[in-house]
Order: sequence, then C-alpha cells, then structure tokens
Amino acid sequence: MPAERLLPNRDAEDLIKLTRELARDELAPLAARYEEEERFPRDQFRLLGRSGLLGLPYPERWGGGGLSYEVYLQVLEEVATAWMSMGVGLSVHVMSCFALAEYGTDEQRARWLPDMLGGELLGAYALSEPQAGSDAAALTTRAVRDGDDYVVNGVKAWITHGGHADFYTTMVRTSANGGKGVSCLLVDGATPGLSAAPPERKMGLTGSTTTQMIFEDARVPVERRLGGEGEGLRIALTALSSGRLGIAACSVGLAQAALDEAVAYAKGRSQFGRPIIEFQGVEFLLADMAAAVESARATYLEAARRRDRGLPFTRQASIAKLVATDAAMKVTTDAVQTLGGAGYTRDFPVERYLREAKVPQIFEGTNQIQRVLIARELRRA
Repeated sequence: MPAERLLPNRDAEDLIKLTRELARDELAPLAARYEEEERFPRDQFRLLGRSGLLGLPYPERWGGGGLSYEVYLQVLEEVATAWMSMGVGLSVHVMSCFALAEYGTDEQRARWLPDMLGGELLGAYALSEPQAGSDAAALTTRAVRDGDDYVVNGVKAWITHGGHADFYTTMVRTSANGGKGVSCLLVDGATPGLSAAPPERKMGLTGSTTTQMIFEDARVPVERRLGGEGEGLRIALTALSSGRLGIAACSVGLAQAALDEAVAYAKGRSQFGRPIIEFQGVEFLLADMAAAVESARATYLEAARRRDRGLPFTRQASIAKLVATDAAMKVTTDAVQTLGGAGYTRDFPVERYLREAKVPQIFEGTNQIQRVLIARELRRA
C-alpha cells in the first residue's frame, strides 16, 4: 500500500506519482533477478537520469530539479521501496555531486555539473580506506602536487558504484596536517592509473557493486580540486550529513516494502479457518511494524525540513539515520517472522529485504558513530 504523503504543492504530488509509477513498472520487476545475478543496473540509472531524478535537490541553473530535500527524500523512498540497490545508488550519486555543487567555483559547476545532474554521468563517493573507516581523518591516500596535476597513490575502500562510476568525489591527503591536510578531488573515472579491485562479496545489495578503488600514480588536474587545499574533510563530513538523510529515506522505503509484503501475506494466508491477520499475535506484530515505518518517516522528514529552512540539522540527520536503519532491520526481521517458513525462502522477497537491511546500519557512519555524534551535539547545546 503506497505511503500517504503530505506534499507542499501539486507539482510535488505529480512527481511522486511519476516516480511511483516508474519504480513499479520499470524497476520492481527487475530487482530480484538483478540481485540474484549480482548485475549492476547501469541502464536503470540512465532511465532515472532521463526522468530528471538524479539531480532533484540541486539548482535548476546547473541542470538540477531545484526541489527541497523534503520532496527529494520522498522520491528516494519510492525508488528504494521498489528496489533498494537503486535507492542507495541514487542517494550516493546525489551525495557525490554535493562537493561540486556546494564548494566548486562557477566555472567548475558550469563545466561538470550539468552532465552529473542530468544523468549522463554516474557518481561515486570515495572517502573510506581499508584502515580509515569511522576515523576518516586517518586516511592515507596521497596526492602530491606536480605542476598542474596531483599525482595520487593509495586505496579507497567500500566504494559504491566502484568500477562503474564516471566520476569519484575523492578525499586525499595533500599534507601531513591530520584532518586539516585532506583535500577533495573530482576524479574522472577514466583517469589512467585508477582501477577497480574485484567486487566485494556481500550478503545483500548485490546489484550494487562495491569495490576498492586503486590509485597508482594517477594524475588528476589541479583544476579538479574542489575547495582549497585542506578543506576536504570539512567538505566530506558536511556531505555525509545530507547523505545520512538519503540512507534514512532508503531504509524507510525498504521497511515499507517489507510491511506491504507481510500485510498482503497475512491477509491471504489462512489457518484454523480464518486469515492469520485476524490473530492477535500477527496483528500486533504488523501494528508495531507500521508504527516503526511511520515514525522513521516522520523523523527523516523533520530533519529534511530543518535543512530546507537553513537550520542546523547535523544532530537530526544522525537521529534519522539511526532511527530509520534500526527500524528497517526490525521491520524486515518481523516480516520474515510473519511469513514463517515461507519468509525464509527465496520464493518471497522478504528474505532479501532482511539481508539488505543490515548494511544501512553500517555505511554513512555506523549507528554507533551516530550515537557519538548525537551525544557530541547535545554537549555543545
């Protein structure tokens, strides 16, 4: 059952309706097969681009949709409800555009942003490294100035769209000055010396390729640096606050899909002469699932509204990510329980939903890190 939406205007309502139809007709029918085959849906990202969905929260001047985060996140939720890998990919792409859109010069934006927002180019976000995950300031990928280029060496880890992306928003070390020695480069995916390792073998989101990206004397023009030298970590962490809202919306979409499947099954499955949805043990389970989904949705929307009003939202973004991803884990687990033995088989999608629900508790900052950030914000208040 589609989520009820309180949207600001008719145009937003039409956009959500368009997205829901596109997701239902073009994405959902492919999801199970692509995930089973571990097949990257590049053509489907092009479809989202042609539909205008890859740049929704960015200015129309640069080819974006000029929409609020409140609306963009609801579009993202619709995509994730149909296919979580596509939702996560859309969120990652939008986050990958953030550094250029917010910190690039007008010349840089005019040169690269229209294709990034228009769907011709697919982005990736390269911050983590094998030994630098939660401790992002410990990254060691080096960029040494050589004339008009940086020569980059190192390894980036856990890169969504790795090997398929057309550009990588990459954090590199340009000096030994701790977090203040990190800079941001917009790296062309075809750069000589840049290569992808074999994809990670994951328990879920198998249609979304995740790899290490290896830099071996890769030359990146200085004109592709976004912001000044030493501003990279600040850019990265600012982008992550918005990216966490994207993951929250995706997680709500996944939980909504699991709830819908559980309700449909409980209505159609009969035991002792009546549908199992009429048994209190099942109906209470479903009621708690519905409460978790709607609470998580309200949490990410409130954080988005703060962002749209120009208010501080770092704490609210961490809360939304924490609440929504924990809710998705609980709801997908309970969906499997509702279906019983059938839920544990691949004949129904809830076992896939359960596998997909785990990683949102880990990426864009683990939920343990979110608690650290929330507490830190409370101390500062």
